[in-house]
Amino acid sequence: MTTMYLISFFAVVIAVAFAAYLAMWVKRQNLGNARIEQIGKLIRDGANTFMRREYKLLACFAGVVAVLILIFLPRPFWSEGANFLDNVKMVIAYVAGTVMSAITGKLGVYVATLANTRAARAASEGIKPAFLVGFRGGAVMGLGVVSMCLLGVMLVLMLAGDTTALLGFSFGASSLALFAKAGGGIFTKTADVSADLTGKVELGIPEDDPRNPAVIADNVGDNVGDVAGMGADLFDSNVAAMAAALVLAFSLDGGFGVCAEMVFCYAALGLLASALGIAFARIGKNGNPTNALNASTYVTTGIFLVLTAVSNLIFFSGEAIAWRVWGASAVGLVVGVIIGLTTDYFTDDTRPIVKRVAAASKSGPAFTILSGVAYGFISALPAMIGIAISALVAYKLLEPMGGSYPLFGIAMAAVGMLSIVGMIISNDAYGPIVDNARGLAEMGDMGDETVRICDELDSAGNTVKAVTKGFSIGAAGLTVISLLGAYISEVNEAAGKVVIDVLNIIDPTVFFGILIGAAIPAVFSAMLILGVDRNAQRMVAEIHRQFREIRGLKEGKADADYDKCIDIATQGALRELIPAGLFAIIATILVGFIGGVSAVGGFLLGNIVSGLLLALFMSNSGGLWDNSKKYVEAGAEGGKGSNAHKAAVVGDTVGDPFKDTAGPSINTQITVVSLVASLLATLFLNISIF
Repeated sequence: MTTMYLISFFAVVIAVAFAAYLAMWVKRQNLGNARIEQIGKLIRDGANTFMRREYKLLACFAGVVAVLILIFLPRPFWSEGANFLDNVKMVIAYVAGTVMSAITGKLGVYVATLANTRAARAASEGIKPAFLVGFRGGAVMGLGVVSMCLLGVMLVLMLAGDTTALLGFSFGASSLALFAKAGGGIFTKTADVSADLTGKVELGIPEDDPRNPAVIADNVGDNVGDVAGMGADLFDSNVAAMAAALVLAFSLDGGFGVCAEMVFCYAALGLLASALGIAFARIGKNGNPTNALNASTYVTTGIFLVLTAVSNLIFFSGEAIAWRVWGASAVGLVVGVIIGLTTDYFTDDTRPIVKRVAAASKSGPAFTILSGVAYGFISALPAMIGIAISALVAYKLLEPMGGSYPLFGIAMAAVGMLSIVGMIISNDAYGPIVDNARGLAEMGDMGDETVRICDELDSAGNTVKAVTKGFSIGAAGLTVISLLGAYISEVNEAAGKVVIDVLNIIDPTVFFGILIGAAIPAVFSAMLILGVDRNAQRMVAEIHRQFREIRGLKEGKADADYDKCIDIATQGALRELIPAGLFAIIATILVGFIGGVSAVGGFLLGNIVSGLLLALFMSNSGGLWDNSKKYVEAGAEGGKGSNAHKAAVVGDTVGDPFKDTAGPSINTQITVVSLVASLLATLFLNISIF
């Protein structure tokens, strides 16, 4: 393990140094005109204000949870055989997970709000320099998230010496990610929906017209939702994948052994592969940004597969398990790329599906919604098949090894799928940076050609964001399957015997858990969407008030009160983010105390299947509606101001909370409940009604 720790530390140092170089490179780029600098400051201040208030609230929540962990986990400190020091280690690990997740979000927003103004200015020179600023700004987030993840897991395991504390670290990352993604998603979609409905549909003004009071809140939301929220989400997914794999590795090896070594080796090489892929990412003078982003993903994939194959020859050549594990991780990674390609087919505006929905919009918004919902459901099938195939192949590859090795194979497929997460986050964070740049270019009066270039970059960002969401949901699927295996391992270890070997779905307690678990993602999603709905109604009323009461606002002779809209989005998001997350956690605990460990196993199974389906459907249908709107705005089906355009905007406003609030929050929700189940396994064993 010493060698693997050194390789991991070496990878972290290289990635952090490269991220620092990229951040300084972005900061050195020209800011643009004074108007852009002024608007950029409003966006930056709004994002920092929201995150400061959000983190204060989440710090209070984390403090309460930390006290409960100190009392009850891993065992109630007064129970027989309990060691209070273990509870202290668990608390420290939990707090470390929340803090490191928060730091990654803050880092991402800091760089994104530096890059947006510079990308807008660079767009006046052409698509190539603007692409580089946007992508390199996003890459700082990508490298930072994965470096913090690997460093955190390594330090917890080195200092605590056991995987129970690692589950605490993962729970800290997951719980903060759940609320950060939900809060940021509610904020951003409150502003986005309000700005679109009042601006484009009611008043017929452009998307980022400075007369619209919600326009700055919309740009703030891109940062707190799509940068900080998504970064926390993928930090959580990566930590959870490593934690699940290491829990199973320890159960197989009885501690630090070849399985744990391979987890760290592959994670470190994935970080190095991402850094190399980012370094070689380029676009031609008249290149296609979507192709450039996808090509960088393929290059990173190839580098990872080569590096891990070489590491097998150097470090694990005498191990019978080595090439089986490599095969499992390779299958996970390749299937992740394939899921991305299928998502691209359903959401890219150069593909037929987007064009069909745009054509349907000519007949009215009802047909926009109907066609988008139908194609969204269809789009979930290829990804679900991909997740199923990767889990099956990984299981079968390690099945001859016996014991829990097949489940370890699934865990390594998840690690493989997330191995290039540094590149995936870079692509994802690129999206909100160029989206902000598009708004800044319009509000800063930089000319139609600059806005057109930013639109092209933004369209690529929307497509790639849909791809990265599909990728992260697929990885979450494999992760939670392996977390289900980790839960079973924790139950059997706590009981000192085999309590759960397989989950018998005919068992009434298991079936009870399946039904409840399957319903949770739907209710969780509904709570988040209703949060956006309530908040957006308040903001729409405020926008109407400003246009009614501020003289000269409609004519552009007076300034809008942007701060009021930012405040409405902030207060509403903070009010709505806690209930949905608590609902999922409390439901897990209640099922455990009612039905026991078998019911919780069924609960996790139902939650996984239902959650993956809903997450894929909402993410893809939302991306499809968004790009259908952009396709119409580019001149198709009558262009801006046409009936098709108004219908497409309605579709986009429905899709906004689907793709950026509820959809991507579900994969964090299923991770959180899986970790809660594993951490409370001992309590569920000892206390249950049935």
